[in-house]
Amino acid sequence: MRRRPADYRRPIRRRLSYWICALLLVFSFVGFVLFVVQHNHNDEDHAEQPVMERNEFNDRESHENRNFTEDMSSARSYARQLAEQMTLAKAYVVIAKEHNNLHLAWELSSKIRSCQFLLSKAAMRDEPIDLEEAEPIIKSLSSLIFKAQDAHYDIATTIMTMKSHIQALEERASAANVQSTVFAQLAAESLPKKLNCIDMKLTANWLRNKSIQKLADESRNSPRLTDINLYHFCIFSDNILAISVVVNSTVSNAEHPKQLVFHVVTNGVKYGAMQAWFLSNDFKGAAVEVQNIEEFAWLNASYSPLVKQLHDVDSQKYYFGSLPDTTLEPKFRNPKYLSILNHLRFYIPEIYPQLEKVVFLDDDIVVQKDLIPLFSLDLHGNVNGAVETCLESFHRYYKYLNFSNPLISTKFDPQACGWAFGMNVFDLISWRKANVTARYHHWQEQNADKSLWKLGTLPPGLLAFYGLTEPLDRRWHVLGLGYDMNIDSRLIETAAVIHFNGNMKPWLDLSIGRYRPLWEQYVHQTHPYLQECATSL
Repeated sequence: MRRRPADYRRPIRRRLSYWICALLLVFSFVGFVLFVVQHNHNDEDHAEQPVMERNEFNDRESHENRNFTEDMSSARSYARQLAEQMTLAKAYVVIAKEHNNLHLAWELSSKIRSCQFLLSKAAMRDEPIDLEEAEPIIKSLSSLIFKAQDAHYDIATTIMTMKSHIQALEERASAANVQSTVFAQLAAESLPKKLNCIDMKLTANWLRNKSIQKLADESRNSPRLTDINLYHFCIFSDNILAISVVVNSTVSNAEHPKQLVFHVVTNGVKYGAMQAWFLSNDFKGAAVEVQNIEEFAWLNASYSPLVKQLHDVDSQKYYFGSLPDTTLEPKFRNPKYLSILNHLRFYIPEIYPQLEKVVFLDDDIVVQKDLIPLFSLDLHGNVNGAVETCLESFHRYYKYLNFSNPLISTKFDPQACGWAFGMNVFDLISWRKANVTARYHHWQEQNADKSLWKLGTLPPGLLAFYGLTEPLDRRWHVLGLGYDMNIDSRLIETAAVIHFNGNMKPWLDLSIGRYRPLWEQYVHQTHPYLQECATSL
């Protein structure tokens, strides 16, 4: 039989050998890859193990180097764990007591005390708590907490209970805050025994010394009191020592103190003591006039809406009743807000009809510069020269007045800048032309129901002098020494007048110690009455 040529033979066996070789190559390659991957993985494990060991060593070393404070701030410390468990245990003590489970409450309290003892011990030695110390307490507290949870003190019950206790604490804190505010207000309103002692001695001196009374009668007719070429200041108060500091500090810093005239108005109770004080002391040649507000027959209920409101039965019940309105802020019960002396600033042209320009001073200020240049300031036709207060404190009109009332919102800009009473230059000629006192009367009548503002002299002042106020340089009048403990010292040093507005008056024990020497340096410490009253108390 003839054989076929080589080109025509079947290639079946040759194809099978090719496939077998290919499969062997693939399996070899896969095996090699798996070997390499496994080898690398083992290398990584060997590489990570020393690193983990080193990290654990570093943790132990840092734990040993930490103090107790750092240990408490660490989330992984035993001290932190104890503190958190103790907080949770305290919550369960409250809940257990409410459910009458006194035994569990006692057990928790006992462990809490042990925990507190351990924490205080660690704090005293300033070292972290180690596992040996913490483990027994942590285990016992944990078991008790689980026991409390098994007694159905679940998280919902805990949250509700703690919420009710938080609300009760908030109510107590709010009541305590109101109480402290009331006590602070009472302290601010009260007169120290030393000042009462001085008042009594001066009043006794006035009553028994006829020569002082005669001198007071003669001084009423002094031509200096109406001389428009002199520099006139007015102060309305019943605080003798405070007015004395105002006068003394003003004349001490004036270049020509003999050209200064002070017009003081007080009440009938303090009139004799005030006369005795200023007539028996020399203020570098400055003239001091003292008047009794009770002698102002024209200031009556038919002329002044404020006097009429103060005599009103409902108003007296509202402010002075045995059960006063609790919604009224305590500061508005300060007698100065209800005192006609405090509102006398709106009647300056009537009190001094012959004067053309005056500087009004509050009794809680101290003068540090010569104030005579104030009288030469150009007020540009305005009535009131005052320092604005909206630059830092944002004291704008809407802060003082009720702009929900159309009487206010239709006539005034809520963003208008407020200003300060306490050191004001008043042009009395412009005042009379603008009839500012009549404007004040109008707004007092509109506010008979206290719907436009509560109390005080600044709100009606903002209304009466609206559009009639000339802003002064801020250095003329720096405020806040009666409540702000962080006033810049440079601002105080450059101020012409510093104002102790607020409850912390410089003559009170609760005054701010940092500012008190600024006021005390102008007190007549060598006066016999001051020394006697200081030693007798």
